[in-house]
Amino acid sequence: MRKWTKTSEFYVAIIILVLFAAIGSQNGAFFSSANMFDLIRSSIVPGIFVICTMMVIISGGIDVSFPAIATFSMFSATKIILMLDFDVPVFAAFLLAGIIGLGLGLINGLLIAFFKLPTLIVTLGTSSMFSGFLLTFVGSRQISNLPAPLEQFGKTQVIKFTTDAGITVGLPMSVLITAAVVILVAIMMKYTMIGRGIYTLGGDPVSAERIGFNTRFLQCFVYGFVGFLAGIAGMIQTTMMRSSNPVDLLGTELLIIAAVVLGGVRITGGHGTVTGALLGLLLIVTIQNSLILVGIPSYWQRFVIGALILIGTGVAAYQIKRSSAKQSSILT
Repeated sequence: MRKWTKTSEFYVAIIILVLFAAIGSQNGAFFSSANMFDLIRSSIVPGIFVICTMMVIISGGIDVSFPAIATFSMFSATKIILMLDFDVPVFAAFLLAGIIGLGLGLINGLLIAFFKLPTLIVTLGTSSMFSGFLLTFVGSRQISNLPAPLEQFGKTQVIKFTTDAGITVGLPMSVLITAAVVILVAIMMKYTMIGRGIYTLGGDPVSAERIGFNTRFLQCFVYGFVGFLAGIAGMIQTTMMRSSNPVDLLGTELLIIAAVVLGGVRITGGHGTVTGALLGLLLIVTIQNSLILVGIPSYWQRFVIGALILIGTGVAAYQIKRSSAKQSSILT
């Protein structure tokens, strides 16, 4: 317990509880089942994006191309399925989007691993290239006539009930995919050699090579895997919206990075947890969806989120400085 109270995740959890209490005391509708389910629905696609961004930052990089990869993957996969002109199984549609995303992610990984280019510059460039290619050669108009299996999947609810007020609320099937991704990545990062290699790569690439990790493979794996997950997230967005829009997810990268940093994932790499990243996302989603319930104008959201980012980054920097000071005193 004492160890947990010294982590960034602890402080984020406290902020979330205080925020919940403040909003709930001003508006009782905040704790209604409809609002809670709305928060969960709002976190389904961003939840996968947060996991993607967490892995990249822990490995010592920055990726701003995952929204473009997700959009490219979902739109291209939808067009391919419509061109085939028969009902492709839902699993195959998600797999196709994931494979397209994997290919795009590997482009990032190869450029970074073999040409030693800065991660931010590479992903900024490929993001623009992917979105430009999509709009120029694949299509620029929204697809509303989804294949029947995707349409049906989007309508299927895991949980569905009607409140006393007569409002029907539920959670889509895609929430199970996000949960599976979170569990898979949490296990991989904590218990597998690849996960340990990603932490080591972000902490000190030279040391990672010296102890036997193939840093090029790790970088290609991270960006390829992130591309695959982004493709899955894009297809989830398509099924939830019941349409495929070629510009739907663009511009969300900075908010996702903010959520990850707020959750205690150090921007310098080598440190962070799935739990922290998800807590950061919950904080951002709560601010976005619920401040309006207490009468705070929506344009104040940017101010609040920016202030939280500065505070979260400052706390992390202070913890690093204090840890370094303790190590120095021990050595002397």
